[in-house]
Amino acid sequence: MAFVPNYRSGNQTSGSGAAPFAGVDAGLRAYMLSVYNWMTAGLVVTGLVAYGVAETSLRGLFYATVQTASGAWGYRPTPLGMLVTFAPLAFVLVLSFGINRLSRPVVQGLFWALCATMGASLANILMVYTGVSVARAFFVSAATFGAMSLWGYTTRRSLASLGSFLMMGMIGLLIAMVVNIFMASSMMAFVVSVAGVLIFTLMTAYSTQAIRATYLQSVAYLGPDEVSKRSVYDALGLYLNFINLFTFILQFMGVRSNSND
Repeated sequence: MAFVPNYRSGNQTSGSGAAPFAGVDAGLRAYMLSVYNWMTAGLVVTGLVAYGVAETSLRGLFYATVQTASGAWGYRPTPLGMLVTFAPLAFVLVLSFGINRLSRPVVQGLFWALCATMGASLANILMVYTGVSVARAFFVSAATFGAMSLWGYTTRRSLASLGSFLMMGMIGLLIAMVVNIFMASSMMAFVVSVAGVLIFTLMTAYSTQAIRATYLQSVAYLGPDEVSKRSVYDALGLYLNFINLFTFILQFMGVRSNSND
């Protein structure tokens, strides 16, 4: 991964060398602040929608109460619930392949739509786990994410070599999750949760450094609209890292509610 050499060589305290570096450094800080603001706003939207679906009459549109063979009560997604479960993937694909062709308002609109549908798909978390354990998992996730993102931004060590390892890890994680749907093994579920926490903890640092490198390589030279679109797209990556980290931490340390009404 190559950084822009003009901003990292020469005497950066001299008149001609300091100004470009200072300009890029200030631009990078502003860009990262924009990325984190978009990510935070997206999480707020997701949380509000999840709470609205879980705690109001909207619940019936997305989840049906069913009784299992053992006599316990649980929730099953309705057709609309299944739709919002897979809708975020569709939004991610559209943004990933269309980021260079879509207009800034469309990119922003798709981001908000993704966050809202993600909230509807995660509403069952608030119905299955106790509020205390959800809050605990959220704060643990926020602290872990913040620490790893800060490290990824500030470290001089290249994390590029983690890319292939993390990609293989996510593929293996997905396969294990699909297999465990049929096996229903509590031990495998535990291993998957631990592996998921590890993978997305490292992915947070890797993604943050990649955003920093991309800005120095190209984003700093784009027009305002393109920079705005890229900030939304980069926020999406960090947003998905946080959501995955949170769900795996919740599976690992969450306490299930005894009441399903």
